[in-house]
Amino acid sequence: MVELNKYLNRKDFNVVVTADKKIKINPDLEKKIEENYQFLKDFSKNKIIYGVNTGFGPMAQYRVSDEDGKQLQYNLIRSHASGSGKVIPVKHIRAAMLARLNSICQLKSGVHPSVPAVLTTLLNKEIYPIVFEHGGVGASGDLVQLAHIALGLIGEGEVIYKGKRRKTAEVFAEENIKPIEVSIREGLALMNGTSNMTGIGLVNHQKAQQLLKWSLAFSAMINEIVQAYDDHFSTVLNQAKNHKGQQEIAQKMNAHLADSKLIKNRSEHLYSGKNTEMFFKEKVQEYYSIRCIPQILGPILDTINYTGKVLEDELNSANDNPIVDSEKEQVVHGGNFHGDYISLEMDKLKLAVTRISMLAERQLNFLVNDKLNQILPPFVNRGKLGLNYGVQGMQFTATSTTAENQTLSNSMYVHSIPNNNDNQDIVSMGTNAAQITAKVIENTYEVLSVELITIYQAVKHLKIMDALSSESRKILVKLEGVIPDIVEDQAGYLIIEKAKNYLKNN
Repeated sequence: MVELNKYLNRKDFNVVVTADKKIKINPDLEKKIEENYQFLKDFSKNKIIYGVNTGFGPMAQYRVSDEDGKQLQYNLIRSHASGSGKVIPVKHIRAAMLARLNSICQLKSGVHPSVPAVLTTLLNKEIYPIVFEHGGVGASGDLVQLAHIALGLIGEGEVIYKGKRRKTAEVFAEENIKPIEVSIREGLALMNGTSNMTGIGLVNHQKAQQLLKWSLAFSAMINEIVQAYDDHFSTVLNQAKNHKGQQEIAQKMNAHLADSKLIKNRSEHLYSGKNTEMFFKEKVQEYYSIRCIPQILGPILDTINYTGKVLEDELNSANDNPIVDSEKEQVVHGGNFHGDYISLEMDKLKLAVTRISMLAERQLNFLVNDKLNQILPPFVNRGKLGLNYGVQGMQFTATSTTAENQTLSNSMYVHSIPNNNDNQDIVSMGTNAAQITAKVIENTYEVLSVELITIYQAVKHLKIMDALSSESRKILVKLEGVIPDIVEDQAGYLIIEKAKNYLKNN
């Protein structure tokens, strides 16, 4: 069980979201949530506070009477639960719920204690309000997506429970769950924030880290397949450039290839003074997709690391409006709900992951093009040339998917459209950015799957398994029974699916 006590790190967040680990709120924090709520309840008397006794957005100029205060919150939730399109994946909903809960735990929202209590219950019982992909512009936060979560918390709408979409009221009755108590600003506090984009962003970040590790491993294997020289990932070369990511990638390549019997030492082959030929049959330097791995994956590593920091900072921020500070006895208005930090990082992460798919596609092309590699049959075809086709069909899938990634990598961050009667005159589009990044990540698993299948065939064809580094062997040996020896042609989609599942689960 993970205990929430204001600060939630990425590791614990991922454990709760991915492994469905249960959570609880620290008892001292529960008392402070109660105190924060009582402060706002007392402080708001005889004061004009946005969203407590005013309308919302451009309607904030209209005062709302005390007797209509609760109805105001219900109206906000119901009117904004207006998403459309597909229901987002359960993992993304769970991530958004946890991110919203942690934001409330920053003690700046002034919500009734029932709000974090019911959110905790739903997470622990794996009951997820339906949330749609379309609706959020990421300015007053993820208003529409978070309204759907809030709709579930008041016992309305629909939830996903045990894999089925059902009426919230029915599930609450079965599980003996009472809806939240709406008192002062519960609707606004649940909806005004960046928790949907942040939750999805954190899931994206974890997967991007995994993709980078696979890309590095595959790049190392291809260096072995072509028996590349060792100096392009050497310490001497990469310490000459002052980028931490590049140096770290080079170190990881060195570690991966440390006991490989296939990597060549340049000094032994070309610095011996015995080379008298005028034309060198063996390449003096490899193609960039093989030789420039530290320079290509280095900035990707740096980007992923920085994005992780921004996401964790946002996760542990109060992204609400207004901010209720009971310690300083203040209620302050502003725009902490604005999603620019996440939107910009999702655009950057999307570019980085697209680059991983582009590198994989070029490496794949090298392996399938016999005129380039000069050591493998066309399309690594281990059957009868002309009769059989190896991975020819799979390359089309990898190429088209990479092209889609390149198109999807256009920025959302700079595509603001004013709305809300121009109250929201510049918006972040953060949830769109996060969701498109998730699509790019899913695509990249597919491209890497085809690359892995091809590497496996190449190693089998060349019969070099025993000469590979122990790290490469460790990966490829596990593929026995996952990826077949492709000699006779067979439907490739099943192989790609198995390879993709392997990549995601290892």
